[in-house]
Amino acid sequence: MMRWIDLPARRCRAALRAAAWALATTLSACYYVPVAPTVVPGAPASFDRSFAAASGALRDQGLTVTSEDRNTGTIVGKLEGGTVTASVRQQADGSVRVQFDANGMRDPGVIDRVSRSYDRRMGR
Repeated sequence: MMRWIDLPARRCRAALRAAAWALATTLSACYYVPVAPTVVPGAPASFDRSFAAASGALRDQGLTVTSEDRNTGTIVGKLEGGTVTASVRQQADGSVRVQFDANGMRDPGVIDRVSRSYDRRMGR
């Protein structure tokens, strides 16, 4: 037979068990998954990364890079008697501007292919 004095103690123990269970299930549901840093499309690009991507884009399309000057941000590539020049410039707001110009190229689509190759290298 149950006595009246035991009833509050049982309720207290039951409440403590419920609170412990709630705390344990809440904490077990929270976890942290470390995420490796990634390049986010649209994030500002660094000058060095843009310069390397522009140089690689020229090579990707079969151009022979004849000149690379980081100080001026100029890369020159030659193919079939024509020249493609990449200009990489740091802007005042911190962004980087990359421009490709062709001179004497027989293939009018080379600039488009170089530009697409640059975008791939930049993760766009």
